[in-house]
Amino acid sequence: MSTEKPLRILHCFRSPVGGVFRHVRDLVEEHVKHGHEVGILCDSSTGGEHEEKLFEQIKPMLSLGLIRLPIGRSVGPSDLAALWKAYQHIRSLQPDVLHGHSAKGGVLARLIGSALRVNRYRVARLYSPHGGSLHYDRNSLRGHVFFNVERLLERFTDALCFVCHYEQKTYAEKVGTPRTQARMIYNGVQESEFSPVPLNADARQFLYIGMLRDLKGPDVFIDAFVEAEKLTGNHLTGIIVGDGPERDKYQAAITAAGLSERMTMYPSMPARKAFALAETVIVPSRAESLPYIILEAIAAEKPVIASRVGGIPEIIGEKSQALVTAGDAGNLAQTMIKSLRSPDWKQQTLPDANEFRQRFSTPVMAGQILSLYRELLAKA
Repeated sequence: MSTEKPLRILHCFRSPVGGVFRHVRDLVEEHVKHGHEVGILCDSSTGGEHEEKLFEQIKPMLSLGLIRLPIGRSVGPSDLAALWKAYQHIRSLQPDVLHGHSAKGGVLARLIGSALRVNRYRVARLYSPHGGSLHYDRNSLRGHVFFNVERLLERFTDALCFVCHYEQKTYAEKVGTPRTQARMIYNGVQESEFSPVPLNADARQFLYIGMLRDLKGPDVFIDAFVEAEKLTGNHLTGIIVGDGPERDKYQAAITAAGLSERMTMYPSMPARKAFALAETVIVPSRAESLPYIILEAIAAEKPVIASRVGGIPEIIGEKSQALVTAGDAGNLAQTMIKSLRSPDWKQQTLPDANEFRQRFSTPVMAGQILSLYRELLAKA
């Protein structure tokens, strides 16, 4: 057993939904298992019933507490009030590590950590972009502003922690070669998730699960579904699981296409519960970093078809036939048809199970991140 003293770790992020929330929950669980004290600071206005249930599950693990403050999506005057309230909370907790996730969380963790440093308080300041502002076009006004801010904030950063090589490369291209320490550590899934999920008796053929917004491509899935039906001359079946700002738009598109009997929408639910609803998982995103849903699906031994964006090829394999052109409904439709006609589609297109498990497990991820925390504190 390690004789090193337990750490006090606080994770800061804005939106408690999707992959970032999943990433933080996994780190909390693993680090608490090893005796560390952990807390969370995030927005109080984001998330629904599903996220509230997740908070209830992890609250007993949060010895440093769950701090929820109003943190807006866009930059505005309210950010100053949020920053001050967050500083007051964090100062009272005396953390060893402040780990910021995505843009707003990164700002909070690094500025507050730096304020504590001014008062000679020893704290490690980390930032994980998780895609976030890196999705902006560097030639756009917004992108130019965000990337200059990211560059400035490097001065207040002890380490940048990227979740895939794509994210690290994109940061270097859009912000610049990091002037502080940088580390690439893959996301991982829990050991308990490396087991197949049996299909329900009434399971459909295709499943989209994720945020309901155009960036994630549910509209591409619907269009590809329509196209695949035309090309095959057969009715297909599908499921959409998720919540988001454009849910009503997608429901209207399903109705307009005459798919109401063959494509059903459900609110957010645990991924493994959703996996029982359909055979093949479709991830038609226009932009991604390293999406958990693909890691979860492969661990559950589900066939996957996904956009060739972000770090997805690092998971599935650069040459996999399961990769499609982002935003191209025709290409997705053709690949969906191919999966239906290939009995060994999963074996043909997905990575070796043992190699996948060695690279993308939560204990491996959490152990590498903890080592980075220790390394930074030794230098502080």
